[in-house]
Amino acid sequence: MKTRNFALCGKLPTDSKDKRKESVSMVRPDFAKWGQSPEEMRRWSVEATHQRSRERFQSLYMIGSGQKSATQWAQEIDRQPRTVLGWIHQYNEQGSDSLVYQASGGRTPFLPKRSKRASLPLSRPVNQLSMSYPDMAGR
Repeated sequence: MKTRNFALCGKLPTDSKDKRKESVSMVRPDFAKWGQSPEEMRRWSVEATHQRSRERFQSLYMIGSGQKSATQWAQEIDRQPRTVLGWIHQYNEQGSDSLVYQASGGRTPFLPKRSKRASLPLSRPVNQLSMSYPDMAGR
């Protein structure tokens, strides 16, 4: 029978869930690093112009103020825990400006939108326009 040496990995096996919870540190927003407070996040969660920004700031507030863990909050707002954890890590690394929603713009349209100047009426109705190609007339 082979035995495992748990001293090498620095953790001893335990059956108690309470002891496991004590040793696990929860991910929290580092407000001190950016000179901010949970109350600022709460204010921004109300004042942000885009719904996605409000959701992100509210998440930082709820988790940073200790009301919920990231996993609990993710479940409450119907998001994946890794999404909410990603917001926290992004905030801790890049600050609050990185959480403001920016539209990606989506796919480039096949035909660009026509300006008002380009959409002037034709001199003749469309049904009277010739659809033949002059350079191919003799072929």
